[in-house]
Amino acid sequence: MARFDLLVVGAGPAGLGAAVAAARHGAMVCVLEQSPEIGGQVWRRDLLRARPAVAAGLMRQLQESARVTIMASTQVVGLDGTQRLLVADASGSLQTLDYEGLVLATGARELILPFSGWTLPGVSGAGGLQALVKGGVAVAGQRVVVAGSGPLLWACANTIARRGAMVVAIVEAIPARALARFTAGLWRHPGKLAQALALRAYQARSRVITASQVERVLGDERVKGVQLRHGTRRIELACDRVAFGLGLVANAELGGTIGCRIVESGYAERAIAVDERQRTSVHGVYAAGECTGSRGAELAAIEGAVAGLAFVGCFDPDGAEARARRRWRAYSVRVSRCFAVDRQWAAAAARDAIVCRCEDVEFRAVSAFANRNEAKMMTRCGMGPCQGRICGATTRALLGWGPTRVRGPL
Repeated sequence: MARFDLLVVGAGPAGLGAAVAAARHGAMVCVLEQSPEIGGQVWRRDLLRARPAVAAGLMRQLQESARVTIMASTQVVGLDGTQRLLVADASGSLQTLDYEGLVLATGARELILPFSGWTLPGVSGAGGLQALVKGGVAVAGQRVVVAGSGPLLWACANTIARRGAMVVAIVEAIPARALARFTAGLWRHPGKLAQALALRAYQARSRVITASQVERVLGDERVKGVQLRHGTRRIELACDRVAFGLGLVANAELGGTIGCRIVESGYAERAIAVDERQRTSVHGVYAAGECTGSRGAELAAIEGAVAGLAFVGCFDPDGAEARARRRWRAYSVRVSRCFAVDRQWAAAAARDAIVCRCEDVEFRAVSAFANRNEAKMMTRCGMGPCQGRICGATTRALLGWGPTRVRGPL
C-alpha cells in the first residue's frame, strides 16, 4: 500500500496540469496512466512533429519533479474503501493507493454512430486513426476519406497526410457557410486561427465536401469506397480507408462509481459536474478536462492546473488560470454548438448497420424495444467484452435511452 497527498488518474493535458501545479506547491503526487507513456490521446508520442510548447513544458516539469511518481501501464480496477483505489499494473499485479485528494482526468472517447459497412477493416474513428498512425501503423500511399463533423477531422487529415496518406476528401456534415462563420470567429483565439489556416493550407489539394454525411461504406471484406449523401444527391468516392468522427463521449465511469454527480452534457453524453474550483460533489475529489464535458487540450490543461491549485489551497478566482479558463470555455461552447450532430440523419444511416459489435446486434433489432434493459435481455446488446461502453453511448444518442449502469471492475 502507498499513500500520496494527491492521486491523479490520467496523464493527458488535464492530468499533467494538475500534477505539476500541485507538486509545485509541495504536494506529493502520483499520476496513473493506462498507456505505456504519458501525454494522453492528444499529446501522445509523434515521431515527425514536436509536441506543443505547453505540452513539452508540462512533461519536463513533471519528469524533473522529485514530488511526482508516474505509474504508466496502470489501470484503475475500482474502489477499495474510502479514499483508496485498487489498481493493476502491466503485469496484472494489484495494489492499493491511498490519497487525500483525487483528480479525475480520464478524458473522453469517440462517439460512434454506426452506418452500413462501419465494421469493415479499414474503418476507424478519426481520433482512433490518429492514434494508430502515431503508434506506427503505416498509411503511406493509402487513399483515405475523413468524414463526420468537427475540428478533429482536419487534425486527423493533417496527421495522416504527413505520414504519406492521400486524403481523398474531408467530408464535413455542417454547411459551408456555418464552417466559414466558425473559422471567421477564431480571431478571438489567434493560436487556433493560425492552426486552422495552416491545416487548410497543408490540405489545399484535398477536396472538401460540406453539408454531406456518410451513408455507407462500400466493400465486402475491406473498404473499397464510401457513399455520401449530399442533399438529394449521392456521391461515391473510391478509397482504402475511412476515418469517421462525430465528437466525443466523456469517460465519466470512475466518477460515477465514486459517487460524483453526473450531469447531461450534450444529447449523447453525461459528464462529471464540477464547480469553479473543479471540485466534484464528493469531498476531496476534483475533475478536469474532457471527462467534465470540456473540449480541447488547452482548456483541459488549464482546468487541470486549477484543480491542482485548488487542492493545495492556492487557486485565485481572479488569477491568470481563471481568466484563461473563461476564454477557452467560450471556445469550447462555440465548437459544441457549431458542430452539433443531426440525430435524424444518424438514425437513418444506422438503420441497416450493426450497433453492438461485440454481439453482432443490428440497430433495427434494438430499435424495436422501449429501453436498454429490454433490448439487452432479448438481443444481448451491451453484454459483450466492452460491457456497453460503445453501444451504450450509441443507443443513448440515437434512441434517447438512459445511461449504461457502471459495474466493476472498471
